Amino acid sequence: MKLLSLFYVFAKIGLFTLGGGYAMLPLMEQELVDKRACLSRRDFLDTVAVAQAAPGIMAINVAILVGYKRARAWGSFWAALGVALPSFIIILLLALFFQTYQENPLVNRIFKGVRPAVVALIAVPVFRLARAAGINQKTLWWPAVVAVLVWLLHVSPVYMVLAAGVYGYWHVSRRRNP
Repeated sequence: MKLLSLFYVFAKIGLFTLGGGYAMLPLMEQELVDKRACLSRRDFLDTVAVAQAAPGIMAINVAILVGYKRARAWGSFWAALGVALPSFIIILLLALFFQTYQENPLVNRIFKGVRPAVVALIAVPVFRLARAAGINQKTLWWPAVVAVLVWLLHVSPVYMVLAAGVYGYWHVSRRRNP
């Protein structure tokens, strides 16, 4: 039943979320932290951080990590399948019908209307994660500098993640060995 439950939870998340991995974060947090208590908020934040740093699709990475924590390799498999299968089926159906309706003005207006909602769905988890990570007025400059470097100066996010990891390691080891 544990595997079926993992599949169900992640399939529900995959089915009812528009906008990709970041837009799924509020629903994941609600299901995994608030409703089912599979993870603490801190564990959820750590899981999202590892999922972002790992290569691949963030939503699937989160599913794999949570699934592994709950039921090892089979848990990872069923959670990842659950989060990916609804999107795969929906995209397959859209692809079958999109060629016919892509020039339809109503379809174009619907897609333009969904865009602002997706931006809001992505903004909510960013603010929640920032609060959970301890971002405050003193530390707000760190994400702002990284955003400017990536957005305006086109520095690769890979370098930002590596630099943050090196800095974190240095900072923690310095505190342990004064």
